[in-house]
Amino acid sequence: MNKRFIATLLALPLAVSSAFAQDSGTAPTVKISGFGTGALTWTNTDDAEFARPNQASGVRKDPRTGVDSNLGLQASVDVNNWLSGTVQGLVRKDADEGYGADLSWAFVKMKVSDRFSVRVGRMGLPVFMISDYRNVGYANTMVRPSAEVYSQVPFDTIDGIDGTFQHSIGDTTLTTQLAVGKTRPALGPAVHLETDLLTALNLVAEHGPLTVRIGHARAKVSIDDSASLNTLLSGLRGAGAGYKFPQLPILADALSVQKKQTSFSSAGAILDWNNVLVQTEYAKRKTDSYINDTSSWYLMAGYRIGKFLPYASHASLKRDGIVTNTVPAACPPGYPAACTPTLQALSAGVTRLSTTGAQGQQQTNTIGVRWDFHRSAALKVQIDRVKPQHGQGLLLTPAASFTGPVTVGAVAVDFVF
Repeated sequence: MNKRFIATLLALPLAVSSAFAQDSGTAPTVKISGFGTGALTWTNTDDAEFARPNQASGVRKDPRTGVDSNLGLQASVDVNNWLSGTVQGLVRKDADEGYGADLSWAFVKMKVSDRFSVRVGRMGLPVFMISDYRNVGYANTMVRPSAEVYSQVPFDTIDGIDGTFQHSIGDTTLTTQLAVGKTRPALGPAVHLETDLLTALNLVAEHGPLTVRIGHARAKVSIDDSASLNTLLSGLRGAGAGYKFPQLPILADALSVQKKQTSFSSAGAILDWNNVLVQTEYAKRKTDSYINDTSSWYLMAGYRIGKFLPYASHASLKRDGIVTNTVPAACPPGYPAACTPTLQALSAGVTRLSTTGAQGQQQTNTIGVRWDFHRSAALKVQIDRVKPQHGQGLLLTPAASFTGPVTVGAVAVDFVF
């Protein structure tokens, strides 16, 4: 979303509210709220960094505040009984080294009827069980959402329009949400992912203590400004044309991330019954590029004892498939001397891209406890045992001989105001 469009969206509710106030003599209602997390995170090794998804750097043995800390501020304007505007900003460590500020929400909401509403602007992308409050630590049991599941869509927002329809059948409330738009998040200092024709459908059923959700999202995805990927693809196409290997340009097209169809399907449930809390999600990602197809899931269970909530969780991420490396091992007799070394270098690049270059396989076992010591603040202590499989998993910059596992500790205070 460009800055001019954002400015227009932010100005719209204020302009309408000003006109409404002049006509009615009544000022609009403005609400300011916020949330945040102050946390220390550390690991038991200096051989690899632990980080949240889409962070440029993480933490090793020395405790750091950046991995799990953030601060959000939200302003809402109720213009009248059918029109409102909301803006939310978030400060956290991101894909650009250090802390960054994101405009996570900036939308105008129109209440068409008691059952149907429409939002236009920047909203949370509805692809997970806790999409709307994934960054609000106080609203969640664990210190952080499961990386195994939540890393599979590396962006939180959508710029566009969505519609939400609610309907009750007896004691069950059904909610249908459809969002259409695009997004362009940063995946690094000079790498951006861009989506076209992004659509997301979210279906939620709530019955007493049980909430069940299913969702599906599709988009045409492109990654730009990736010098290493562009070099590999041009090398494959050049070698294919120069040495007459027709499979190499085909492989380059298969690896390329330019307007490639990508889908993400997920299902989840939350049971909050008496003192028992159970939360789970299962997700599958599919893409027509080098980005791996994946399956992921987690299961978290806890039991309240007064103001304390001990919990445990298990999460898993595995690759379902990668692009087949069709680069020949060597050139036939009579080819130029440079042919075989060129093919070997290209083959190594394809292998590196489809394994360590994309998100790997990983499992995490978690135990923790939450203490609601204040009506708007909670203290959490959490230990994770992260086990990468067949590579580095989701860890950053591991040493060459490192295979894991990694123990991650965190102490966090979540608050809302």
